[in-house]
Amino acid sequence: MSPEQLFSIVNLVAVVSWMALAALPRVPWVARRVTGVVVPGLLSLVYVRLLVSGWGTPGDFSSLAGVSQLFANPWLLLAGWTHYLAFDLLVGSWEAQDARGRGIRHVFLLPCLLLTFLFGPAGWLLYQVVRRSSPAGGHGVP
Repeated sequence: MSPEQLFSIVNLVAVVSWMALAALPRVPWVARRVTGVVVPGLLSLVYVRLLVSGWGTPGDFSSLAGVSQLFANPWLLLAGWTHYLAFDLLVGSWEAQDARGRGIRHVFLLPCLLLTFLFGPAGWLLYQVVRRSSPAGGHGVP
C-alpha cells in the first residue's frame, strides 16, 4: 500500500467519524465510544506503526529544519497527519460529550465541531467561548 492510499483510508475513516459525531448528537455511545475511543484507537495504531517504520529517518524535533527533514519522508508526514486526525477527533468527541452534559444546544456545537475538524485548536477555542456563554456557564442546564 502506498502512503497516498493509506492517506485516503485514514481520511475517509475520520470524515465518516466526524459526520457521525455531527449527525447523531443525542446518541451518547457515538461520542463516548466510537469517535471517543474506537476510531482514535485505530488511528493511533496506524500512527504507531508508521512511526516505528520510519524510526531512524534523518531529522529531529529540536528545530523547524529538523522537523521539516522528518516530514520529507512521506510515511512520517502521513504519521503526522494521522496524529492530527486522531487528536482532533478526540477533542471533537470531548466537545460533544461536554455539550450534551451541559445542555448546550447542538446548533451551537456544530460550528465548533466543524472548526475543530478543519482547524483543531481554533474549534476548541470557539467551543470554550460557547461553553462559557451558555446559561450558568453551561453547568446543569437541561
